[in-house]
Amino acid sequence: MGNIEIVRGDITKLDVDAIVNAANTTLLGGGGVDGAIHRAAGPELLAECQTLGGCRPGEAKITRGYRLPARYVIHTVGPIWRGGKRGEPETLANCYRSSLQIAVENGIKTIAFPAISCGAYGYPIPDAAQIAVKTTRDFLGSADDIDKVIFALWDEGAYDAYRELL
Repeated sequence: MGNIEIVRGDITKLDVDAIVNAANTTLLGGGGVDGAIHRAAGPELLAECQTLGGCRPGEAKITRGYRLPARYVIHTVGPIWRGGKRGEPETLANCYRSSLQIAVENGIKTIAFPAISCGAYGYPIPDAAQIAVKTTRDFLGSADDIDKVIFALWDEGAYDAYRELL
């Protein structure tokens, strides 16, 4: 089973096989992590994303990493928090599962995730952290293709929430 780490810092600086982008449904860039990844990767990332036809919540798509240290970007669309009774936990878990499955299919051994849906989409950090860690542990327990998963957290509150679970 692969190991799980947490780091506090900028996901765009990590030298891993793939970083996960908390994208919007268009995949054409936005604010937060999404904007930072698009800026760091350069205009080639946007050009490739324009060919993908968007992405539905809970699903994931892969592109090259271009100017990032990471070779790939896996784009996933998290749920917008609306109180937790509209399928948000299932959709968020699917983001992690879909991203990890794409990683396995592409021979990716090291992958870094941000706190998906915890920024502008308003998902409560403690709940999101539990889903992220449990889903990732369950996936790694059934597949030994991934060597390392990193949760790269910009915010101190998010870092602390993940640290308590790990």
